[in-house]
Amino acid sequence: MKKYPLAKPFITKSEERLVLEVLRSGHLSLGAKYIEFEKKFARKIGTKYACSVSSGTAGLHLVMLAAGIGPGDEVITSPFSFIASSNSVLYVGAKPIFVDIDATTYNMDPAEIEKKITKKTKAILVVHIFGQSADMDPIIKIAQRYNLKIIEDACESVCAKYKSRNVGTFGESAVFAFYPNKQMTTGEGGMIVTNNERIYKLCASLRNQGRAENMNWLDHKYLGYNYRLDEMSAGMGIAQLTKLDFMIKKRREIARWYSEALTPYKNLISVPRIDPKNTHTWFVYVIEIKKTGVSRDQVINNLIKKNISSKAYLPSIHLFSFYRKQFGYKKGNFPVSERVSKNSLALPFYIGLKKADIEQIVRALIKIIR
Repeated sequence: MKKYPLAKPFITKSEERLVLEVLRSGHLSLGAKYIEFEKKFARKIGTKYACSVSSGTAGLHLVMLAAGIGPGDEVITSPFSFIASSNSVLYVGAKPIFVDIDATTYNMDPAEIEKKITKKTKAILVVHIFGQSADMDPIIKIAQRYNLKIIEDACESVCAKYKSRNVGTFGESAVFAFYPNKQMTTGEGGMIVTNNERIYKLCASLRNQGRAENMNWLDHKYLGYNYRLDEMSAGMGIAQLTKLDFMIKKRREIARWYSEALTPYKNLISVPRIDPKNTHTWFVYVIEIKKTGVSRDQVINNLIKKNISSKAYLPSIHLFSFYRKQFGYKKGNFPVSERVSKNSLALPFYIGLKKADIEQIVRALIKIIR
């Protein structure tokens, strides 16, 4: 049987050409490509500034610092996310405060936020999960009411829209990521976007060892980090941006094929649902198993035996051993997130899958569940 990986990047000659151009230039870091990538990305998202970094995680760390969040502060966020979102709060000595998620979109439930606001609350870290925006209008109203900052973790949702407006343009800053399974990739890498010049300049310094704006080699103004994006990765990013609309279009097509093939089996599984206010850009295709008595983990193992890669997507952060030990979280704290974590799995999802491949994967999945 044909092998289906969970994900793979869409790389063509244009990426090869730009990476080779960088290699032949001799300027492998702090050259012209990262600046070009930043300018083009900012235009694509619709912000004044973009600051490239070595990963989405690095970007989240820097925007926490730029927001002035530190020891004693609390940041409200989602437990249903990749662990980097809440870890970035811990990096600056603050405490992540989780709220449960909406059962339809898997994004944080705005109705749960106010219950968790205290005098220590400094910001809301909004995670736009799987390529779909969180419900921003009520979140913005709450933030304004309590004078809280909004920071967007848009690492999985490049070009996703809420009411025709790009994610990444709602908060004081936002972060995107370009790992190889994302809608676009630079290998490793990420991007901070903002309309705030102070935040941009601070992040640009912090990513480069806190170097002063005059760029003198030994003139360091802040305690900084080595979070720079190299020139080869920036070259890849420039090439990927030129075809991003095409890649998102193809991902939507593959998602549509999955939903069409799976819809007849709604008694067994739930397919992803899109809020009418949202435009989805499909980082992954995640289903929930509805049939009682069926082990999600066993389904994954049986799919792997048929050369179909699958993965639990996503575990709830508060149930990781470190978070349990540090904060005393336990099962039952966030029941919607926990239910989704227990029953959801990601199916193979990448450009190059044909409709016949999707039908074959679905046939195997349904047979296993039954």
